[in-house]
Amino acid sequence: MLTASARTDQSGSLQETFLRLPAKPNRQLDHLPGDYGLPVFGHTWGLLTNGPRLTAAMVARYGPVFRSSALFQRSVALVGPDAAQFVLLDPDRNFAARPAWDTILGGLFDNGLLLRDLDDHRAHRRVLQQAFKKPVLDSYCQTLNRFLGEGITAWPSGRHFDFYPAVKQLLLDNAIESFFGADPARDVAPLNRAFIDMLDATLALVRRPLPGTRWRRGVHGRRALECYLASQLDARKANPGNDFFSTLCTAANDESGGLSDSEIIDHLMFLLFAAHDTTSSTLSSMIRILCQYPQWQERLREEFSTLDAAALQTEHFGALPQTDWFFRETLRMHPPVPAIIRRTARACEWSGYTLPANTAVFLPIRFNHRMEQFWSSPGQFDPERWSPGREEYKGHSFQWLPFGGGAHKCLGLHFAEMQTKIFLYHLLRNYRIAGDQKHRPRIRYVPLEIPGNGLPVLLSPR
Repeated sequence: MLTASARTDQSGSLQETFLRLPAKPNRQLDHLPGDYGLPVFGHTWGLLTNGPRLTAAMVARYGPVFRSSALFQRSVALVGPDAAQFVLLDPDRNFAARPAWDTILGGLFDNGLLLRDLDDHRAHRRVLQQAFKKPVLDSYCQTLNRFLGEGITAWPSGRHFDFYPAVKQLLLDNAIESFFGADPARDVAPLNRAFIDMLDATLALVRRPLPGTRWRRGVHGRRALECYLASQLDARKANPGNDFFSTLCTAANDESGGLSDSEIIDHLMFLLFAAHDTTSSTLSSMIRILCQYPQWQERLREEFSTLDAAALQTEHFGALPQTDWFFRETLRMHPPVPAIIRRTARACEWSGYTLPANTAVFLPIRFNHRMEQFWSSPGQFDPERWSPGREEYKGHSFQWLPFGGGAHKCLGLHFAEMQTKIFLYHLLRNYRIAGDQKHRPRIRYVPLEIPGNGLPVLLSPR
């Protein structure tokens, strides 16, 4: 079992403080500007129907620090890059990730990296980084090119189909094979079902395993994945393959000797969760934008054609600047996770206001990405804002945070970039894509930004 000894007595006492925070956050926030909305339900309806509009209205009325209530929880918004830097760099160790995310992921994705803090988090992150080093990522390229290329060409052309469920299934099949090294013919389908039940359970209001409930199906799904991974541990250790599972099984740590079996299983399930839905969201946003701005299909396709390569490799990325601008601008306008959440481990101050201990805090990343102080015409899709000579992202190091920042910055960001660009490469080299003019795109913002109507599209072979 991987353990982290506290470097100082203060660090050890802080770890205890973080672990002992009550499950329910502090509700005494009346000293802060803001309002709680409707009795009991608060601003839940506004959050679910159009969270960005709700945030903009609250900022306009109350300023960059405000209290609110939604989904039966009171919280405080800290708006802007300065606030994001204060919370995410956290030099005084005031903010905890585990209790914030435990309300959503606890019982399903326990002990994942995002549910760890301080020295414990640092020790586990150091081991997991071995699965995301460049030589390891390069080895995944061949699998991604094959899997995504074959999957895209198997989609229907000449008629409309719903892109979001199709890409979600394709990426889940790919993730189960890449992360777990599962047998595509035998294991992928039942593992997919188990994982989908776990994802669905994160939205459960009733968190007891009552018959017929989301939570019960989610708990059973976790058990099924645990049993599968446990049955494969010895084989992966004895004969490792080119998958995340094998990499974690063979990873060594100078201080501890590696991960325990249960830790390997917990991390694999959380990595699958963290990687799958966010990339599905990002690709759906990209496809919606490509349908809206077909000139960018042509620009990316022309750039891809300069490579004259059947498969996209990581060494090609430097030759694709416009693809990179497109990738970054999509994530600016449509970050998959619209807000980052934390819990105060102890009382602290920001912008003249006191945040009591155990207060739920959120950083509205999507709103920050559209602040006029940092972006010109922020509501306009403009990939060239990332080009040399403009480089608007340089105004503040925390103004663009689709992958978070600080100690908990997304460990798989380079894998996500690689997967996304390989997908676009195979799609646009083979097809033109158009939206369904009969159906206006609808967007859901909670828990991730995804199409509310499946995103019907039409693929036309080139």
